[in-house]
Amino acid sequence: MSKQLQNIQHKLNERFYDREEEIEALLTALLSKQHLLFIGPAGTGKSVLSSMLGEIVEESCYFQHLLTPFSTPEELFGVLSLKDLEQGVYKRNVSNMLPEAHFAFIDEIFKANSAILNSLLTLINERIYYNNGVPIPAPLMTIVGSSNEYIEEGEGLEALFDRFLLRYEVNYIREQDTFIEMLKDQNPRHIPKMTMQELCEHQTRVANITISDTIYQAIAKIRQSLQDIGIRPSDRRFKQSLSILRAKAYLSGRSEVIRADLIIMANILWETIDQKNATQEIINETAFDTVDAFIHRTTTEFETILMTAQNMMLLKTPHARTQLSHLLMQGKTLYIEVENMNRQIPNRPELQHLKTDIHKRLLQMTSDVIGF
Repeated sequence: MSKQLQNIQHKLNERFYDREEEIEALLTALLSKQHLLFIGPAGTGKSVLSSMLGEIVEESCYFQHLLTPFSTPEELFGVLSLKDLEQGVYKRNVSNMLPEAHFAFIDEIFKANSAILNSLLTLINERIYYNNGVPIPAPLMTIVGSSNEYIEEGEGLEALFDRFLLRYEVNYIREQDTFIEMLKDQNPRHIPKMTMQELCEHQTRVANITISDTIYQAIAKIRQSLQDIGIRPSDRRFKQSLSILRAKAYLSGRSEVIRADLIIMANILWETIDQKNATQEIINETAFDTVDAFIHRTTTEFETILMTAQNMMLLKTPHARTQLSHLLMQGKTLYIEVENMNRQIPNRPELQHLKTDIHKRLLQMTSDVIGF
């Protein structure tokens, strides 16, 4: 049955350019019944992609809302019942509102104020909504939140941030060719659907995916390595991450989690933005062999350099030329690293491919900087 999901994933990748990781995250959250957070600037497609939850699963209840600092509980949880209020009963009409949704997308979720926050936290974490003090089980499977920025210390939003097991940064399209292809694309894409019953069957199969002792030991190694540098994700977070690993394996058509699946934990185990890169490096070292880890790190760093350079050339700040020169030197340093690794380990064709690719794109970057 995973072929049905792979078909949905393929069609979503055709519709949304340069969003493969985010699409995998969305489907993984759906299969594992976990929550997902997208963080990134406006205009990156966070809202449109997240709204796919309401289209993919038929016979489901979907709720979507944009929060502002002035949002009221009525916008999420329903208005007070006047009839009950006359009897002194403080009860909301939750029909078609968030407490009745299977899936939800809350845009600018960190704009939630104190009047909304407590009910939202309980609903996300416990899948329970208290209406007039009476606990009502909510059918909520997955909520996707989005924000243009990270939370600031002291805002009182740490608990809400913690409720999202998966966290992804969403940036603008990186490759120029992909960007041009997106501009030219005028073809509507039909996204296949599944029923709620089919989704539940998928979720049951996900729960039965095997995790070997080798994987558990690798997770324990990641935990120890993170603790050694002062990063301490909760035991609960590690436990919940198992459902993500199972869903990722299932989405790939496998019946068992493999070491490479651990890479998704880089979007789970960090708590503050300054921990993000260190967490990713530790998980990469465990998820890949030495060469794979080197390729993954180098590719990520080079993509960041290219994207930063493109943004600077668009913004045309006063010191852009000097900063672009520094970025170009960083790119050349990475190329030398790849060249040295390829010389030491000549029997890995992926290193040669990486060397050729970086060289080609570095030449283009040099040309762009000279012409800036």
